[in-house]
Amino acid sequence: MWVHYMWNTPMFTICHKTEVIKNTLNPVWQAFKIPVRALCNGDHDRTIKVEVYDWDRDGSHDFIGEFSTSYRELSRGQSQFNVYEVINLKKKGRKKKYLNSGTVTLLSFLLDIEVTFLDYIKGGTQINFTVAIDFTASNGNPAQPTSLHYMSPYQLNAYAMALKAVGEIIQDYDSDKMFPALGFGAKLPPDGRISHEFALNGNPQNPYCTGIEGVVEAYYQSLKSVQLYGPTNFSPVINHVARYAASVKDGSQYFVLLIITDGVISDMAQTKESIVNASCLPMSIIIVGVGPAEFDAMVELDGDEIRISSRGRYAERDIVQFVPFRDYIDRTGNHILSMARLAKDVLAEIPDQFLSYMRTRGIKPSPAPPPYTPPGQPIQTQI
Repeated sequence: MWVHYMWNTPMFTICHKTEVIKNTLNPVWQAFKIPVRALCNGDHDRTIKVEVYDWDRDGSHDFIGEFSTSYRELSRGQSQFNVYEVINLKKKGRKKKYLNSGTVTLLSFLLDIEVTFLDYIKGGTQINFTVAIDFTASNGNPAQPTSLHYMSPYQLNAYAMALKAVGEIIQDYDSDKMFPALGFGAKLPPDGRISHEFALNGNPQNPYCTGIEGVVEAYYQSLKSVQLYGPTNFSPVINHVARYAASVKDGSQYFVLLIITDGVISDMAQTKESIVNASCLPMSIIIVGVGPAEFDAMVELDGDEIRISSRGRYAERDIVQFVPFRDYIDRTGNHILSMARLAKDVLAEIPDQFLSYMRTRGIKPSPAPPPYTPPGQPIQTQI
C-alpha cells in the first residue's frame, strides 16, 4: 500500500510505502509512524491518496484500487468514518455492476507530540556542567612553550580554548553559572599525594567556580601549584559526576561532564565500566582530545561504531562524544572560528542523548511557567 499527499497543484508525492503482506486476500498492515509534516505538510484538510497494489516478484505490481482521505478524517480513529471503499476507476468504467475492489479499515490512530530539548529546558530542567582537566606529565612542562599547558601571555592554550568553546555555550543552559571544576593525574601540595579527582580551586568541599571565566582562572592557578604526574585515570571523575546524577533521576536535572585530555589513558577497563554504569543515568560525557597523540582509545569510548561494553554488559545508550581538537584549528590562526567549530560539533549529540534518557524513562517536560510580569504592570489578556 502506498500513501501519497497532494501538493497545492493536483500532483501527489509518495510519503509512505507499507510492507508487503503475502498469500492473503485480507492483509493487516503493521502500524507505522510518520511526521504530520511528511503526511500532509501540516495541512489537516489536504487530500491524502492511498493506493493498493497486488505485489509481483518481478516488480510489475498490479493496481487494485485507491481511495482518498485527509488527516482530519484519519484523526477520528477507528470508526464508521474510516472504512474506505477501494476503487479502481478503469474497472468501474467497464463494469456496470462494479461496486469496489474491497475496503480498507483504519484500525488505530495515535497522535504523538514529539518534544524537544528546549521544551525540557523551558519546563525547568537544569543542566549541570562539570569540567575535568588532564594534569598528567605527558602534557609537557607548563613552563615550556611546547607544553599543551603552556600559559602564553599572548594566546590561550588548547585546554583553555576547548574549555571556553564548550563552556561558554553550555553555561547558557545552567541557571546559577556555578561549575564544579576538577583535575586528575597531578601531585598535590603540600605532601605530593597523587590525585585523580581534585578541585581546581583548592577547595574539595566546594569545587564550584563562578562562570567559565572562574573555571579558566582556577585552571591557571592549579598549574602554578600542582605537579603534573600520572597515570591518566578517567574513571574517578566519571564516577564523581555519576554519584550526583544517580541521586536525581526524575528529569529535573541532567549532568554533562567535559573531560579535556591529551589522550593517553591508563584505566581503560575501569573507564569502560564507569561509562556502562553511567549510561542509565541522566548524564553525558564530552571528551576533547588536545595535542598530536593517537586517540584510538577515545574513539573506542565514543561508541558510535561499536556500543561500549564492560564484563559482558553493554551501555544502555550512547552517552560519550569525542572530538580531537586539532581537527578544528583554523589554519589562518583564527581561534574564535576554531572554538565555534569545536563547540558546534561537541554539543551536537547532547540534545539527542538527553532526549533518549527522558524517553526511555517516560519523563515528559514540565509546562513552561507563564512569562514574568513586573510588579505593577497590567497583565495583558487577549479578548
